[in-house]
Amino acid sequence: MYSLIIGTLIIFLLIAAWQDIHHYRIPNVLVFPGAIIGLLLNTLLPQEMGAFGFLTSLAGLGLGLMVLFPLYLLRAMGAGDIKLMAMIGAFVGPINMLSITLYILLAGGVLALSVVLLRRNLSKLLENLKIVLLMRLAGLSMVNMYANGMFPESAGKLPYGVAIAAGTLFYLAATN
Repeated sequence: MYSLIIGTLIIFLLIAAWQDIHHYRIPNVLVFPGAIIGLLLNTLLPQEMGAFGFLTSLAGLGLGLMVLFPLYLLRAMGAGDIKLMAMIGAFVGPINMLSITLYILLAGGVLALSVVLLRRNLSKLLENLKIVLLMRLAGLSMVNMYANGMFPESAGKLPYGVAIAAGTLFYLAATN
């Protein structure tokens, strides 16, 4: 990818992570212009220099929007996180977005475990895991558990924008 595209994306990611750490939200005023800039850079820069073109960038935006959308429906992730994923997709395209998602999920797991350990909530996490596993063994789906108010209380709030930024940055560092 072109260094202007990567550099611009990194700036947006760092701002999003900072916002999520300090306010537990990623504002639209950041992700909407970011998505437009990602689309514009990939449209206006020459393909020989790493730009993907408008349609590929738009496909990345769509995939970024949809890839973690089920977690939003389960209220395990906020709307800002989903919109940040879409913004990333506009910068990197759909193929890179799939790989980045794997890095993000790994970073999210590390972040979640770290936060639980720092807050000394490991016993709550293990109790929640036991409840969910027992309900699944009883034949209930995650959607049914949530719809019927059977989902256990959270072990703590997590600024997932940090995991999204970290996973994306690790991917960019590993591939460029």
